[in-house]
Amino acid sequence: MDDRFNTIAGWVLFAGIVALGASVVTSEIFHGERPEEMGYPIEGVVLEGDGNAAEQPIEVFLAKADVAKGAQIFNKCAACHTVTKGGPNGLGPNLWDTLGEPVGKGKGFAFSDALAKKGGTWNFHNLSEWLSSPREFAPGTKMTFAGLGNPQDRANLIAYLNQQDPGPLPIPAAPAPAAPAAGAEAAAPADGNAAAPAEGNAAAPAQ
Repeated sequence: MDDRFNTIAGWVLFAGIVALGASVVTSEIFHGERPEEMGYPIEGVVLEGDGNAAEQPIEVFLAKADVAKGAQIFNKCAACHTVTKGGPNGLGPNLWDTLGEPVGKGKGFAFSDALAKKGGTWNFHNLSEWLSSPREFAPGTKMTFAGLGNPQDRANLIAYLNQQDPGPLPIPAAPAPAAPAAGAEAAAPADGNAAAPAEGNAAAPAQ
């Protein structure tokens, strides 16, 4: 009986050692690491370390905004907002003539203190910030909409809302591209020697 028990115990111990060894070998073979380039990029999310994906100013997207697409995007807002002149407030305020009006005030709507205390008037820039993330723009807001991560969608919607105005505001111009760094030197000729001035056109000394 003791011999049989010892035999069974020995086989169980042996099986455990084999399983442990297999686990170690498998973990070495199939060791997972973060790939250098992530697949399936998510729209609106900047990949870690990707400094070139920084969002451009909203004016860049407003320059190519599509009002018709903005009207389609507004369908997401229509459950809570109206946009017609004299339209009623719903869960959110009526959005007719929004650009240029005080932030968080007017239209007989009970705005949250978080938004009412922001101050200023709605313009293209702060409206883009609000639509990007209401909770970040005014922490404590009653607005439950998560926001529009795509800046072109925001620009299209803002352009549409701007048209729902008796006097639409002019779309601001996109900022000029950054100038090249000052002091950049011209590339040297391939042979490494400075090019000689053309005959009869010697370079003038600096004044």
